[in-house]
Amino acid sequence: MVNTLIIGSCESFSGKSALVLGIARHLKAFGKAVRFGKPLATSIEQESELIDEGNNLIDDDVRFVASILDLTDDQLIPSVQLLAPETADKRIAESQLEPLVGFKDLQETLQSNFDGLNILETAGCLHEGLLYGLSLSQVSKATNSRVLLVHVWRDSTSVDALLAAKEQLGESLLGVVLNAVNPNEVNDLKDNIVPALGSLGLDVYGILPRSPLLRSVTVEELARRLKARVLCCSDRLELLVETLSIGAMNVNSAMEFFRKRRNMAVVTGADRTDIQLAALEASTQCLILTGAGEPLPQLINRAEELDVPLLKVDSDTLYTVEVIEKAFGHVRLHEDVKASYAFRLVEEHCELERLFENLGIRF
Repeated sequence: MVNTLIIGSCESFSGKSALVLGIARHLKAFGKAVRFGKPLATSIEQESELIDEGNNLIDDDVRFVASILDLTDDQLIPSVQLLAPETADKRIAESQLEPLVGFKDLQETLQSNFDGLNILETAGCLHEGLLYGLSLSQVSKATNSRVLLVHVWRDSTSVDALLAAKEQLGESLLGVVLNAVNPNEVNDLKDNIVPALGSLGLDVYGILPRSPLLRSVTVEELARRLKARVLCCSDRLELLVETLSIGAMNVNSAMEFFRKRRNMAVVTGADRTDIQLAALEASTQCLILTGAGEPLPQLINRAEELDVPLLKVDSDTLYTVEVIEKAFGHVRLHEDVKASYAFRLVEEHCELERLFENLGIRF
């Protein structure tokens, strides 16, 4: 039995944590023990206090997975180091690329007597972590682990990154899971692309359809990225935004357009009260006002009545839209509703039984 499985990716925000959740939950449901960690931490809530090597580094993603799956502290594998400018400066100043001292502790932990599966999640892309000796290929070789890649599939050109990963990982690569696939293309991939990838040495264990929910972002995250003032409903910032609409048309066209959208953030000028009021009557999770000027009191009152957060930014509409578009699909999976959806997505669309069989795990 393989005792360590690494979940990696060719680029950041490809769906690693969602896959970890689905795999770990399935194992726990059948009474199998699981330990989880990230060798290179990428997000620590209080990083200034935990940046030095040797501290008990637990990545925020690991803490979230632990809270969802009820993992105990001894089921969390500490990170070796935190990916941050300060730690990178230190490594460069030392002018050496030898493995960090804490890497031996990680190896000993993984090699210790454990009747279950260790799951490791590596950093964003194939090369990330090289400076610390903690890139995907370095960790897999040093720990004698198998690797399952999750990869965003856009079209057939997406295979280049997978072939590059296969070349780097060699026999360590167990297979791949294709993520964020257009739902209309899933059957075509199964019938045509998957067999072709198999002939190239890329074993596909799942095809996950694109999910607006998993790509969604909280109103709080948008407010943070936009440096926005929250004018009302500050207790509703956990609402999830799935789509973006721009209120730049006449009010009749806007109302018809808004009715076709769901769970949207609406961006419009601070002087467009007609558009703002129309947006509040639709499936709007937050209303973002751009440019000079302040909203009318009756708008704020109506937003409060409907529990719709109202954000005000000083930037123009174009810049605001660019920031929001970059946020979609580039946020961490830290909401319970997303975790629940990830469970179902992985369970329904991944060949978990075949995966566990190839890892030597018997139920």
